[in-house]
Amino acid sequence: MSKFIQDVLISIIAFTLASCSTALQDYKETEAPFDIKQYFNGNVIAWGVVQDYSQEVTRRFCVEIVGTWEGNKGTLAEKFYFNDGEISFRNWQLTKQNDGSYRGTAEDVAGIAIGKHQGFAFQFQYDFLLKLDDETYQVSMDDWMYQLDENRVMNKTSMSKFGIDVAEITLFFDKEFPQKTCQ
Repeated sequence: MSKFIQDVLISIIAFTLASCSTALQDYKETEAPFDIKQYFNGNVIAWGVVQDYSQEVTRRFCVEIVGTWEGNKGTLAEKFYFNDGEISFRNWQLTKQNDGSYRGTAEDVAGIAIGKHQGFAFQFQYDFLLKLDDETYQVSMDDWMYQLDENRVMNKTSMSKFGIDVAEITLFFDKEFPQKTCQ
């Protein structure tokens, strides 16, 4: 293969890969930007799936969330119901910063979670302490929420270890019917 054709092919591949990445600033400001403090205030219910590296669905779940806020400090109390009978809990402690970003901690999160929003999108990044059998693994979570309307939000999360994607989590949040429960 000639050097010129090889250089053109490499340029095309590099451009294609670069254009596939998503950055928060790719989302334009909207009239009413997505603010998790407003959305996650009160009762919210969500349904989701976990897919492994091969995209096979390995778990399904429902989660009940109760959000409470005092000023810029909030708690999201989450109760997860998995299809295999497991029930687990997570309590997020969130603080809205002066620049509109969020900082958060939870029992199964290592360090501080960082959240930022732009337009209808919210990105939340943190290290999660994943318990499998009798072991705990620290994995990186890249959590993207997209507000569809005032009551519904889609969530896609990439879970990675050493920079390699090991699972994806997809959730659908609904606060239109807060009286509905997972049970």
